[in-house]
Amino acid sequence: MAQQKRPFVSLDELEAICAEHPTPFYLYDERGIRERAQQLVDAFAWCPGFKEYFAVKATPNPAILSILREYGFGLDCSSECELMLAEALGFRGDEIMFSSNDTPDSEFAYAARLGARVNLDDITHIDAWERAVGEFPSFMSLRFNPGGDFDFTNGIFDSPERAKFGLTEPQMLEAARELSRRGVRELGIHALLASNTVTNEYFPALARLLFGLAVRIQRECGVRVSLVNLSGGVGVAYRPEETPNDIAAIGEGVRRAFEEVLVPAGMGDVDIACELGRFMLAPFAGLVCRVTHEKHTYRDYLGVDACAANLMRPMLYDAYHHITVMGREDAPADHTYDVVGMLCENSDRLATARALPETHVGDLLFIHDVGAHGHSMGYNYNGRLRSAELLLREDGTCDVIRRAERPSDYFATLDVLGVSGRLAELSEEHEAPSGEKSVPRDSPGRRHKPGRP
Repeated sequence: MAQQKRPFVSLDELEAICAEHPTPFYLYDERGIRERAQQLVDAFAWCPGFKEYFAVKATPNPAILSILREYGFGLDCSSECELMLAEALGFRGDEIMFSSNDTPDSEFAYAARLGARVNLDDITHIDAWERAVGEFPSFMSLRFNPGGDFDFTNGIFDSPERAKFGLTEPQMLEAARELSRRGVRELGIHALLASNTVTNEYFPALARLLFGLAVRIQRECGVRVSLVNLSGGVGVAYRPEETPNDIAAIGEGVRRAFEEVLVPAGMGDVDIACELGRFMLAPFAGLVCRVTHEKHTYRDYLGVDACAANLMRPMLYDAYHHITVMGREDAPADHTYDVVGMLCENSDRLATARALPETHVGDLLFIHDVGAHGHSMGYNYNGRLRSAELLLREDGTCDVIRRAERPSDYFATLDVLGVSGRLAELSEEHEAPSGEKSVPRDSPGRRHKPGRP
């Protein structure tokens, strides 16, 4: 059994940070992010052309993306705004993989202007590309859906048969031939068949499937397959009793499949890519919130100052996120609580019937493994505002990398109505006393040292 989860900060460190930044907030761990990035690079060092295209949708923050770029990572983008973020940070050409579905022509055109590698989700996208862009680049990729079931599917990502993504195998062959006729000289193959797999076998099994398809396409369709993109799906151990994935073992499993399938076919020069988001970032952020209410009716409730607007995954997927009551890490978990937010939704629960130490108003909670698909899935139902993002640097300083939303942000798109002026006035009145103390309006951010040893 895995050890109990421990936060990467102490109670004293968090209280020092909270003195500058009101809860709730996301706190990222730079040290952990860098260590994980290096582990991934080392695991696939056997493939000279390996490339990680970090899934921007998981954690679309420039400070995080800039750290990952230092390790040679590119970006996996799937929307216009994600492409804008990539461009603003200086990513160009084959540093970007654009994988989208139901794609507007304008987004194909934008990806083409950036010189991005483009991954087509449907055979009709070949004509859509020609309509939007005109000429075809020398490289394009196709997303594969084998249909049927897949051993590694779970509740987050449905079986291939019911998934909306990708081309069938006959369509893959037809599309490869058609792209070759239109001037594409090199082809990539891509697939995402599962999400958050806590096993070292998913990537190697997927690799064998895609490697076999790559051999068939190259032999039958007259186009060279130069890239196999395993996409994402390697998960993290959200529950303390789960055994975390071993990325070194995963990389070795893919290498064995490569040697057994591609090398004998004379395709030992194929590059490998992946688009990991959750594995890269989830363990290296906590949602820090404070208990604001206790309620004892038919159950015992802890009301906190965060809610599903800050962390949607428990509401959406019934997802488990471990919770540490700061300062009581070693106390017995002999109480049972529902940890709830303030939304007018009974499903607004960060934990249900969770065993925790005795907890009271004022206690700080650290909600684990929120660094991917956490803040990025936030929303504004009930007029609740999304929280700040902070980055705990290796040297112990703490940077604001996204300020908390203000009422004026929430009302900004109502500027087409006559009431907007009054809303702006009210926003100013409410923001003055409650805005983040360390970041004045229009400031690019500030840092302080919370006393990390």
